[in-house]
Order: sequence, then structure tokens, then C-alpha cells
Amino acid sequence: MKRKILQKIFSLRLEEFLALLFFIPSLLITIKANHYFLAAGAHIPRKYYGGLIRLGVTLALMIAFYYFVKYRPLWKYLYWLRDIMPFLFCIAIYTNLHDTIGFVNSNDVHDTLIRIEQALFGVQPVLWAQQFYRPWLTDYFSISYMNYFFIAVTVVLFLMIKKRPVEMRKVLIGTILSFYIGYILYVLFPAAPPRITLANQFTRDFTGGFITNLQNRLININPSSSRAAFPSLHSAVTLISLMYAFKYSKKLFLILLIPAISLIMATVYLRHHYVVDIIAGFALAVFSYYVSPYVDQWWTNLRNKYQVNEIEEKTLQPAIRRDIFFDNKT
Repeated sequence: MKRKILQKIFSLRLEEFLALLFFIPSLLITIKANHYFLAAGAHIPRKYYGGLIRLGVTLALMIAFYYFVKYRPLWKYLYWLRDIMPFLFCIAIYTNLHDTIGFVNSNDVHDTLIRIEQALFGVQPVLWAQQFYRPWLTDYFSISYMNYFFIAVTVVLFLMIKKRPVEMRKVLIGTILSFYIGYILYVLFPAAPPRITLANQFTRDFTGGFITNLQNRLININPSSSRAAFPSLHSAVTLISLMYAFKYSKKLFLILLIPAISLIMATVYLRHHYVVDIIAGFALAVFSYYVSPYVDQWWTNLRNKYQVNEIEEKTLQPAIRRDIFFDNKT
């Protein structure tokens, strides 16, 4: 019985298991957040009941994903969905955890981060940056900040188009691992962003065009629930994307370099992160980049130990079989 359970677990790839593992606490925390407002007789904010809807959709997609992997309809053409879907699950889980951290750990550390900033730089960088505020620059950095997910998927899409599935999955695993470790650090070190903690110290307001106004509406988060500043996953995912781009395509690296640097600068200019968040994000990216191959190999060894053989379809063309067999060779 125990061996059958373990075989079920290790029939999953590492990134699939992580999605299932993090989905459960994300669901429980979201339920707790909704129950908090129900018990208080208060109106449930949209982000919390919306979180239940989001997780419901994610669960339905997970079930459909399981069916797809088990029975492989149209596998010849859609085998790449097995690589992509765990990343989408990861983003859905991230969105819920981002909004509910305050219901897990109320021991905020942003005051400590502010003191560290002051000790390192003698000023608060987000306050110092006010001297550079210009409407056109604010719009530029707003666009740069919104490039986050574009940068996160560009290397993956490039490798998919180039039909390099082994390298593509390595990028996905490293990126996904960065996200999940970041989630854990969010819970351990809840910190509100400087746009909230230093709100009464800013002497200038942003002025910009449509893009800036749109972004401000998108990131207008209730101060009581926004605790996802440390580390900066924007910085972590951007850096690890650059590292993979440099490894697999120097030309792509050069294309992404300016947008990536602009995005990092935008996190401070737009008051979303402390500089120490960026430093922590960079450390997380480097750690995930070098550790993810070993973690994936460790998981693959366990799969082999329990004799999990992913290839059951014997009628697939050789080229396609090679595409879905690679995860036992990474």
C-alpha cells in the first residue's frame, strides 16, 4: 500500500508535485481569510472570494491536466503542455498567497528592512528617488514593471520555438523553484512595500499618462494584506531569466538586458520594493539557478527507485518520444 502511494507521488514530475503541495495550504489560507470576514459579519473583499474562484478554476485545470497526462489526447501536438501548465499553476498559487500572507504570519519585518536601508545607504532609496520623478520616466518605468511576466516567459518561448525541450524544462524548473522558495520567504518574513510603510514621508506624487494610471489601479492593494515585499520576486525571476538567456542565447540576453535593468530600477522608483528586497531576490535567483538541477536529479532518482516509468505510450513517433522522455535524463 505504501509503495503504491509513493509510486503515485513519484509519477509526478518535481514541478507538478510542488504545484499540488503548495495548492493545499494556499486553499486553506484563502478559506481562512474568507471565514475571518464572515465571522466578523463584514463584507468579504473581492480579492478573497475571488481567490476561492481562482483556486477553483486552478483545481479544475489540475484535474484536466491529470487526465491529459494520463491519457494523452493529441499528445503528438500538445505534449509541451505538460511543461507549461505547472508554471501557470505556480502563478495562480502566487496570486493567492500574495493577498493572504497576513492571515498566516502577522510578525512584519518591514521596520527592520527600513533600518537596514538606512544603515546601508544613509537614506531611504525610495525617498531619494523622488528627485528623478518625471511624467515620461514614470510611464517608462510603469511599462518596464509590467514587463515582468513577459521577461519570465521569453526564454521559455524562445527554447520552445527552437525545439529545445530539455533546456526549456530546465528554465521552467529554475523559475518555478524561485517562485516557491519566494512564497516561503514571504510567509517567514512578511513585509509591506515602501509605498505603504513610508507613505507619510513622500513629498512628491507620481504624474504620468494612461500606463501609469492603469498600473496604479492594478497594484492598488489594501495595506492590511500586502505583505509580499521580501524578497523581490520581480528581481529574482528577472535575473534568473537573464542567466538562462546568457547560457542558451547571447543574442536573446542582449535583447532582454535593457528591459530587465529597467524593471529592477522600476521596483524602487515606483515604491514597490526596498533595495534589500532586490538583493535578496538576486540571491534567490542565483541559488535557484545552481540548485534546481540537483533538486530535479534527486527527484528523478526517487522516481527511478520506485520504478516510475513515464513512457507508457508505445505508438508515439520517435521524435515525440524523445521530447517526453527527457525529464529522466536531466
